[in-house]
Amino acid sequence: MMKTWQKLATGAGVLVAAGTVGVLGGAAVVYQMATKSFSRGRLKAKERAIAENSAADNAWYLRQHPIEWTQTSLDGLLLRGSFIEADEPTTKVAILAHGLGHAREQMIPYARVFHEWGYAVLMPDARAHGDSEGNTIGYGWPDRIDYQGWIQKVLTQCGQETQIVLMGISMGAATVMATAGEDLPNNVKAIIADSGYASVMAEARFRLHHKYHLPATPTLPLADQYSRFADYRLADGDIAGQLKKSHLPILLIQGANDQTVPVENLNILYQAAAGPKQKYRDPVAAHIATRSQDPILYDQMVADFLKPYVD
Repeated sequence: MMKTWQKLATGAGVLVAAGTVGVLGGAAVVYQMATKSFSRGRLKAKERAIAENSAADNAWYLRQHPIEWTQTSLDGLLLRGSFIEADEPTTKVAILAHGLGHAREQMIPYARVFHEWGYAVLMPDARAHGDSEGNTIGYGWPDRIDYQGWIQKVLTQCGQETQIVLMGISMGAATVMATAGEDLPNNVKAIIADSGYASVMAEARFRLHHKYHLPATPTLPLADQYSRFADYRLADGDIAGQLKKSHLPILLIQGANDQTVPVENLNILYQAAAGPKQKYRDPVAAHIATRSQDPILYDQMVADFLKPYVD
């Protein structure tokens, strides 16, 4: 009987160990899938961003002869972006942040509108996206430091009187909101965030369940532990907390049929914002689709919002 119990205990121990290895391995796979970016995938992401635009918008972009700008991030990555000069001398610059799994070209339609309003435009590739270096996707959190660098680059190149608007969609919205909570120069006048999330960890939990159909526990806490090796943890990405520290005017936008970022994020972010704020929930739009529902209404809403803050 003792030998039987020893065998059972040994077998159970093997099963537990195998199960533990399986959980750990699963968490590692989830972390790799969610955060790692490689050149082949980036090329497809760039192609996807271009394909999603209209032919007219892409042709407009090429006619502008964008200038390649670079900066080196604080952790040594070479980051790249496209700068489009205004047609006439201006003090207004819009810095536009694209979404996850895309590239700077995703922001061409927005760049065209700002350019028509007399702005110069900077469209960076986020770290680990497009032509920027890095293999670990930041989901907007380390990117906030990169955007402080882009802001300083704009002031250096365009002058200390420059008025800056930050606009982003999806991950880019999280990026500009996270940036808003940092110590920024008074040149930054306003934030526009379309379909952004309030927490990197909460968004990861939502995607894990809805995209991969996996339980969040224990996979996500373990994946968060893996993220420590990227110099930031998923749990660090408190986007709503950044808005609590910011008094910048912010316009928050989201579609009621967003299946990528839970719709309650709009109200969470609105409640967190400490400065002047407006929100708009399109009754039918999906994720980052509010503008495509009614471009005229969308563009007018953004223009009206910015009018009191940008000369």
